[in-house]
Amino acid sequence: MEYGDEGKVGNGMSEIVVIKISGHELDDPATLSGLAQVVRALPSRAVIVHGGGKEITALQTQLGIEPRTVDGLRVTDAASLAVVEMALCGVINKRVVRTLLEARVDAQGLSGVDRGLVRAHRMPHPTVDMQFTGEIEAVNPAALRPLLDAGVTPVIAPVCVGEGTNYNVNADHVAGALAAALGAARLVFLSNVPGVLADGVLVPHLGPVQTDDLIARSVITGGMIPKVRTALGALKAGVREVVITNLAGLAAGTGTAFGKEVES
Repeated sequence: MEYGDEGKVGNGMSEIVVIKISGHELDDPATLSGLAQVVRALPSRAVIVHGGGKEITALQTQLGIEPRTVDGLRVTDAASLAVVEMALCGVINKRVVRTLLEARVDAQGLSGVDRGLVRAHRMPHPTVDMQFTGEIEAVNPAALRPLLDAGVTPVIAPVCVGEGTNYNVNADHVAGALAAALGAARLVFLSNVPGVLADGVLVPHLGPVQTDDLIARSVITGGMIPKVRTALGALKAGVREVVITNLAGLAAGTGTAFGKEVES
């Protein structure tokens, strides 16, 4: 995967935070309104990446298209790609942008297609033709620089450009790739919990070895496992710090931060 260095830290500009919000929160007006207020108060420049799996599945069902997933990833055929583009680039993206504008946050909706922001190719799989489900091959952070320099918050839908077609790409992967390419200070995955909890207590900092140990000891279980795996993957991609938190934690600067190992 290739990353440009246009947005790396050290260019004298304020820091950047990339915020990924999942599809499960995107149809909740209160959550989106809360996000907009938090983004407005952030001292850092923000880039928002959103998913939309819940609404994509609902629209597929309404249109008589059977949703298919493999290893937790959507298999995107030609009809499903049209649905993905409608839901992500249209309905959901504009809903998020509208909510930000209502909170007096200057925002612009984009996808990975616009200005060649994120380029992708067909995702390889040993047994399944993933068709129009994509894997990232290159990111163009310079495409976002004029917006960020102007104080605009980009809102990115994870539909990405490929040779002769567009691709549906996992939003977590797009957020991680953009954070790495922009030299972001933080990548934040918004959740419905304040972070990783051990016996009901927030774990403020985790490294890769510590995370694997908590999974092995069943301290981290269920739906939190893919979240922490994604956070560790973003660290490997070059992001300096990855945080899992909720809206309150984003506002307060708390949550579980993933970085270098700390002494236990």
